[in-house]
Amino acid sequence: MEDKIVTSSNTHSNPSGTSRVICLVCEKQFSQYTCPRCNTRYCSLPCYKSHSLRCTESFMRENVMDEMKQLRPDDQSKKKMMDILKRFHAEDEEDSMDEDESTLSEDTIQKVLSGGELYYEELSAEEKKLFRRAMTSGELSKLIEPWEPWWLKPAARTISLSDEGTRLIQPLARDEPSKLPQADSEQILDTEVPLGPETPLPPLKKLTSVEPSPLIAIHLVDIIYSYCFTLRLYNGDWHSDPVGASMVVLSVSSILGQGAQPESVLEAVSNCLEQTCTPAFRHMGGLQFGIGLLDDVTSLISLGGAALVCALCDLQRMFEAARRELKSEKPRKTSRAELKSKLKSAARKVQFMMCWVHDQPQQAWPALSMLVNAEKTSQLEYLGNGRTTVASDPKTKNENDALIKEL
Repeated sequence: MEDKIVTSSNTHSNPSGTSRVICLVCEKQFSQYTCPRCNTRYCSLPCYKSHSLRCTESFMRENVMDEMKQLRPDDQSKKKMMDILKRFHAEDEEDSMDEDESTLSEDTIQKVLSGGELYYEELSAEEKKLFRRAMTSGELSKLIEPWEPWWLKPAARTISLSDEGTRLIQPLARDEPSKLPQADSEQILDTEVPLGPETPLPPLKKLTSVEPSPLIAIHLVDIIYSYCFTLRLYNGDWHSDPVGASMVVLSVSSILGQGAQPESVLEAVSNCLEQTCTPAFRHMGGLQFGIGLLDDVTSLISLGGAALVCALCDLQRMFEAARRELKSEKPRKTSRAELKSKLKSAARKVQFMMCWVHDQPQQAWPALSMLVNAEKTSQLEYLGNGRTTVASDPKTKNENDALIKEL
């Protein structure tokens, strides 16, 4: 049924004298067109679009239904469709299994959200499996921010200590009111480098009556290497496990751990590299990582005595924290008692080394840094020849002895 509005004939507006129909969409203009499907009269393209939404949808639906009725699927198309449906169903089941495995228990989620510590022993069997899988695939390493060593930061070049070797900025006592705003106070205490000693360092003549061995500079290389290695291993945070970090230092350092007395930089570096390549630390990168670590040793030594004192003081704090943690443990084992004895001896050696470093002139450190860099070059050349073991050259040893005597 079509509703028409016919206007009267007007010779001026309609010379032909025929009747005209108003647009059935807007009902404002005269219609000029007719829809081929529903015969609706319209005046313009906007009116056609507004009316054709229902008209086009019904038209397309009828065409599709007619086309589908005419289709007669053969056996091959049926088999292909069944394969698609089976594959989709299998993928859907795998996704649902992954979602079930990735879910954590309510207790674990609540503990994480509350900010409390979560230990491995507290995880369920499925959660431990997921944790080990994340460690193996490297997913956990993506969550850890890369650590920048403090000796590579600009603040390390401006370290200054007093004449007695103590740090120039002392933290305020708890009962002493702060005269600075809280933000300024926190900025002073939040240093980028380890703080120096709190008490003055005694001169060497008060610690020993004999002249220190000229090989003590070589021993310093060994200690600094073990310190840099441990901080790299713990991503700069030895405070999370002072006992474990101290054990790593004692394992890598032949001076602090085994009581050895290397007589050349080559011997000291070789001992450290051999420990780096042991199965316990091979996951760090082996010989390539150890040779790269010599850059850290060179950078730290080249900073001078103040930076070396801060590094040794940080190492001493590590040993003291480990001793306190071992002392607080109730079940005292024989192995723990031996470790405490080693830590005490190592802390004394580090204290003596700090006093020796503080007494040395600033001109002594560039020569020692050059020695370590020369050993790195030698190891790289040895490695470039296809060798996988640590280089050991008697000629280099004699050259190092001459430089050490000059130092």
